Amino acid sequence: MGIVDFIRRGVGEMIIARPPDKKDLLVFKHPDPTIPMYAQLTVDSDEAAVFFRDGAVAGTLRTAGINQRHTLDSQNIPFLSNFVDSFTGGNIFKTDLFFVTTRPIYDVKFGDELGSIADPQLGEMVTPRMFGSFAFEVFDPALFILKYTGLRTGGDDLKWIKGLFMNSVRTVVGEVLVTEQKSMLQLLPMQQMLADRFLQRAPDLNMIGVRITQMGDFRINLTDEDTALLQKAQSEIGAAQRKAKIASIAIAEAEAIAKQKQFELDQQFQNQSRYVNNLAGGNYQNYASAQAMIGAGQGMAKGGGEGGGAMMTGAGLGVGMGMAQAFQQQQYQQQQNNQQQQHGGGGGAAPAAPAGALVACPACNAQVPPGKFCQECGGGLSPKPKLCASCGTQGVPTARFCAGCGTAYPQ
Repeated sequence: MGIVDFIRRGVGEMIIARPPDKKDLLVFKHPDPTIPMYAQLTVDSDEAAVFFRDGAVAGTLRTAGINQRHTLDSQNIPFLSNFVDSFTGGNIFKTDLFFVTTRPIYDVKFGDELGSIADPQLGEMVTPRMFGSFAFEVFDPALFILKYTGLRTGGDDLKWIKGLFMNSVRTVVGEVLVTEQKSMLQLLPMQQMLADRFLQRAPDLNMIGVRITQMGDFRINLTDEDTALLQKAQSEIGAAQRKAKIASIAIAEAEAIAKQKQFELDQQFQNQSRYVNNLAGGNYQNYASAQAMIGAGQGMAKGGGEGGGAMMTGAGLGVGMGMAQAFQQQQYQQQQNNQQQQHGGGGGAAPAAPAGALVACPACNAQVPPGKFCQECGGGLSPKPKLCASCGTQGVPTARFCAGCGTAYPQ
């Protein structure tokens, strides 16, 4: 070896830095474990230099600044005293030196099936897939080597980190489908909301000194078969919902019509009630009796079947006449009560009958003024009810025919 080669080798050993062709590595291990005292260490601003001895972390150095280097001297850097090799007279440090990239690592690809998922709205089982990228950074270089890459050359295998992130993605997608009650077809365009959720629920990588910082572009897609299955289910459910809505509208309209009809019937009944009240002079019983008499007469006039028309007609006439007599008697009695109230009523003598008004005495048939007793024979003037000999129905005293069966009362 010539003197020039010796000088070049010595100068090379005194300047330590990551080679330019190794800048893209996440972790680079310096190949020579022996470093001369006072060597110049260059650490870029986007990396850190981590020193190990016997598998333990001794210290970490960051960049020294623009156009600055670290002079490897135990006087300046106390932890280097742990690396001094006594066999070389203290002129050599024995250490494992790693360069770890600390800038954000972008466009880390990930992707896989999300597993079988039941669509909350449509009820169909589908198997969506997700593909995309994310960014992460190493915030603790020493911990990243100890807990993830190990003391070996390289360290760019991110399969385990991608797997953890994919697990969190599956969890978030399932939660959104359930809590938001969204169909998978509705979930596909919700990228920004999902990206925020993915970052919120990103796996905790603090134990290896790493954190996920940003979501890149990603997409959730379905196979053509799954897409067709969900679209068909969506169409069927939509048709059923439209039918249910139409039925609901029809029911509401029917209820409204029924309410209007009931309102009209109530109004008609109230009008009829007022008419009846006026017609009967305020006495609804009078009107009811008249209506019963009319109804009975109409029913009897229609006949009671073959061979019984004449008989039923006669009976009907009898009922009608009997009810008419009862109505007249009730009207007369009401007039008597009104006259008694106008003259003080009570238990006194009956008021004087109007001139020309006479009644027949039930006992002697004399025509006498109305009152409690007959002026001719002293018998009571109150007529006695008649009892039908055929059916036992009790009729008013002035009735000529039984109101129950039409039989004529004896005169």
